[in-house]
Amino acid sequence: MRARHRTESRFPGSLFALYFVVLLLMSGIHMGLVTLINENDWPDVIQVLIPSVYWCLVAGALTLFTRYKIVKTYDQPMKELAKAANRVARGDFSVYIPPFHTSNRHDYLDLMFLDFNKMVAELGSIETMRTDFIANVSHEIKTPLATIQNYAQLLKKTNLTKEEQENYISAILSSTHRLSSLITNILKLNKLESQQIVPCSESYDLCRQLSDCAMRFEPIWEEKGIDFEADLEDRATIYGDSSLMELVWNNLLSNAFKFTEPGGTVTLRQTSDKTSVTVSVSDTGCGISPEAQKHIFDKFYQEDTSHATEGNGLGLSLAMRVLQLMNATIQVNSAEGQGTTFIVKIPVFGKTGENN
Repeated sequence: MRARHRTESRFPGSLFALYFVVLLLMSGIHMGLVTLINENDWPDVIQVLIPSVYWCLVAGALTLFTRYKIVKTYDQPMKELAKAANRVARGDFSVYIPPFHTSNRHDYLDLMFLDFNKMVAELGSIETMRTDFIANVSHEIKTPLATIQNYAQLLKKTNLTKEEQENYISAILSSTHRLSSLITNILKLNKLESQQIVPCSESYDLCRQLSDCAMRFEPIWEEKGIDFEADLEDRATIYGDSSLMELVWNNLLSNAFKFTEPGGTVTLRQTSDKTSVTVSVSDTGCGISPEAQKHIFDKFYQEDTSHATEGNGLGLSLAMRVLQLMNATIQVNSAEGQGTTFIVKIPVFGKTGENN
């Protein structure tokens, strides 16, 4: 959009043309004064004094006008920018500098102010995300640590039965596992977002990977009495990082089994065409409200707090980031009380498409 606008100069050529014309006019008036003085044979002092006073007035007027234009056109905007930058440096991200001209007459200072406003808005957004991230991490770490501390204090009692000791130790181990999982996911997400993890893409069989991932959850669906259905092709080759994609399938399947009540159904389905491979993971669980669907890919977001001890709200954020790196998409179809379906669409690239 900006490239279509005419960028005006704050010191246009017309201003210097005005100076030129004024100086020519002043020179003409000077010649007229000299001619008038000579024709009237005025004293020598007057002949020197009048031109000198005249040019002092002209020089003073031009100096004042030039200073006014510099202050208004350049010095004042720079002072406003300096004050705004100082406020941002002190942590105030509500700063906004309005441009001096309308969008069709923007000059380079207007564009600078617009870029500054955009930068401040981005910094404010990052600061908000950072604050929320720290608050969420602190809360997520505090909960398992409190559990570990409480059960460790209980273990100090001398009159505990063998069963109580085992229960307390199991609770401590569960909390340490949750804490370890949280830290691992935070590190993975941080590396993905800062692009420290570079995808190592290669052609591989997605159907084999889906089968392997699903079989790891066999103890869970058998324990909960969940009916697991898989509808996969014999083979579907995609081009991507298999280790990163495994994070996606493990997370989607884990959520499906976690939110499906005993006796429910989880379905894994895969289809493909000439351009893409589609994978869907469906469950008959509690479903997701329309409002929650707007936030499920946000870090630490957990709508169903009854399952909070089973996760940390980072899984879908990880999955989303991985799929973005793979140029894949994910969408959710859900209704409260009617289950949820996550649909992943992966483009089919051969080795020649690596640079696409």
